[in-house]
Amino acid sequence: MASGAAKPAIFFLLFVNLVLYLIITIIASWAVNHGIEDSLEQASVLSIPARIFPIYYPFGNMATGYVVILSLLAGVVGFTTSVTGISNAAQWNASGLYAASASSLITWSLTLLAMGFACKEINIGWSGSTLRALEAVMIIVSGTQLLAMIAIHAGIEEFSRYGG
Repeated sequence: MASGAAKPAIFFLLFVNLVLYLIITIIASWAVNHGIEDSLEQASVLSIPARIFPIYYPFGNMATGYVVILSLLAGVVGFTTSVTGISNAAQWNASGLYAASASSLITWSLTLLAMGFACKEINIGWSGSTLRALEAVMIIVSGTQLLAMIAIHAGIEEFSRYGG
């Protein structure tokens, strides 16, 4: 990136990720709450392997539990990473950019894990409209998190080359 172009790109991408991870956290929290409220009556008639998982999801398919839990984890970690990344990028020093880089790599890894299960859920078959929205946002945020990570690395290179 040209001199001074990395900082606005980092802020824009981290803000977009902040909003997307907030949406993921809200949808996944709704799904967990809905699953917990319906678990007692719905799962009591299931056979023993299906009763082992403590939350039964009456919507979606067999991959729904993994998608929802991993999306909730990725959403919370991603939201926190975006907030701290914005703060670290605002300081625009080497230690802050390295911290943002490391946390964005961890968040991207969690996001890819959740996205993989979301793709598996899509492959298995039917899911409700809320779960389709969660799956779509997970796929989108995995790309924007990658772009944010690339922009942060470009900012590190720019900072080391030009000194901020």
